[in-house]
Amino acid sequence: MALSPLKAEHAAETDFESEKIVKFVVVRNGEEDHAEKDELKSFEAALLPHLDAAHNLARWLLRNEEDAQDVVQEAYLRAFKSFSGFHGSNGRAWLLTIVRNTCYTLLKKNRAVDLTTTFDEEIHMSGHESVSPATILEHSEDAELIREAMDELPTEFREILALRHQEDLSYKEIAEIAQIPQGTVMSRLARARAKLKECLAARIGKEK
Repeated sequence: MALSPLKAEHAAETDFESEKIVKFVVVRNGEEDHAEKDELKSFEAALLPHLDAAHNLARWLLRNEEDAQDVVQEAYLRAFKSFSGFHGSNGRAWLLTIVRNTCYTLLKKNRAVDLTTTFDEEIHMSGHESVSPATILEHSEDAELIREAMDELPTEFREILALRHQEDLSYKEIAEIAQIPQGTVMSRLARARAKLKECLAARIGKEK
């Protein structure tokens, strides 16, 4: 299922100055230490290019723009504090793991969503089984429709669809970020795609 229109939509939404969201000041006795300057430069080079990806994931998990920006800032600060311990080559996956964990901490704290909520197939499919695959494909180019359908999905489904179809991450990378086996990634992604299709069918059926 093509999610490229949705990705384009969110790329526009995240067109903001990075310094407005993430600011890092490393000061010692009023002057920056050379070692700290080098570390800051390395940090910025490794992780600032992934700012949009971090915001995109936070936005899909939290479904709230202000919360997403707050989480991204907190995640970058956490990443900076622990950057000396990062010795891998995949900065995006490492950062998104921190973003994900920060989002889930906020969700649990606010109890804004039941993280284990199961999808009620009867509610979403009743009366919409007749919507044809061709009709769904036609509407799949509607970014707003896809966004609304994804917002109805459980958190774990929104997460895996965003990581796979918007960030183009591999199964291995998603497994590392979500802290689940690769086999679980594939099965969850299959379920998420199916549920998204059902949500789209339900929404298209309502429009008729």
